[in-house]
Amino acid sequence: MNRIHDNNYDPCDPEDIEEEQNNFLCILAAFKNYRNYSMGRVANTEKYLNTLPKPHQQMLSQYRDHLTKIRYCIDENEKVIQRILQDVDKIFQNENQTVVRPDNEQVVRVREMDLDKVQVTLKQFARDWSSDGEEERTQCYKPIIDEILSQFNPADVDVSQIKVLVPGAGLGRLTYELARRGYYCEGNEFSLFMLIASNFVLNKCVIDNQYTIYPWVHQYVNNAKREDQVNSITFPDVSPTQDPPTGEFHMIAGDFLQVYKEVDYWECVATCFFIDCANNVAEFIQNIYNILKPGGIWVNLGPLLYHYSDVQHEGSVEPTYEDLVIIIKSLGFEILKNQTGVKTKYAQNPRSMQQSEYLSVFFVCRKPLVSAASGVVENGFSDDSVNDNV
Repeated sequence: MNRIHDNNYDPCDPEDIEEEQNNFLCILAAFKNYRNYSMGRVANTEKYLNTLPKPHQQMLSQYRDHLTKIRYCIDENEKVIQRILQDVDKIFQNENQTVVRPDNEQVVRVREMDLDKVQVTLKQFARDWSSDGEEERTQCYKPIIDEILSQFNPADVDVSQIKVLVPGAGLGRLTYELARRGYYCEGNEFSLFMLIASNFVLNKCVIDNQYTIYPWVHQYVNNAKREDQVNSITFPDVSPTQDPPTGEFHMIAGDFLQVYKEVDYWECVATCFFIDCANNVAEFIQNIYNILKPGGIWVNLGPLLYHYSDVQHEGSVEPTYEDLVIIIKSLGFEILKNQTGVKTKYAQNPRSMQQSEYLSVFFVCRKPLVSAASGVVENGFSDDSVNDNV
């Protein structure tokens, strides 16, 4: 079993204990209120439908039947969510240090943003662990995997000794795929929504395509056909229990900056749709540089959405990619590859009338191998070897 380690938690600090429990209970409450929240949306639509002139209601009779189908899909999603929540308080390795009391749940205020995140989590199953998400995974994960295989060729090195860190691991598919190829791979994730869902798919899904969900049922707009909204997916397309990775595989809960402080430790850091999750992206890049061994490789793919840019009461800087390259070089990285305009999607309904696409950046950096005595960079790369499109 891939037990999740919570390294962002101090069992000796009463404030940490209380904050950890309160946050956990809020997320649990959101999952447990999924059905009521989702059904409420359908009920509001139907309520308005009933106020329309009778001729209009007759024209929308098939649409009314469609709302019944939506209710069915929500109920089916709810069944899977109930499975996800079974024994969820035991997902952390330090479970004996954190006791979540169910009798406290009645006083937990359910936050609407958390209810929305439950719906988003369903889309993550489609992206990471279904055959429907294969195109997105090919766009986003394959370039990273191919680069790591090139930099640390299994024909030349013992990949079980190559430590790869995947911050922002989400539901763990990229981490799993690297461990499946024999690397020592550790995924780090801050979101409890992702951790709860990844625990389920990594540890509880014992056969391929064991579960069916309807990830797009909450998308009420830009549907060409009614069936596009209620289309199902099965997951996992590959069961990590049935097909365990050959390399060592861990998932670590916590804040990337707080958990990973040991310098010169990792041979490789792989980031996918991650670095723009920072308030201060320079701090993320500085930490990646610090924790890499000299000669270590950082592989990144993703856009620059900057998640905190429009969040109230949160500070944020949003440097352009041109500025990001300056930060990367200023911190000491050598840029080995630098590509822009890489087309990628994220948790996209392939049947939607609206197709959103990023023109992402893909780059590979090396932390210089420095002689402690002379301070001279060894095995460096000249500027001629850098394909810099910016």
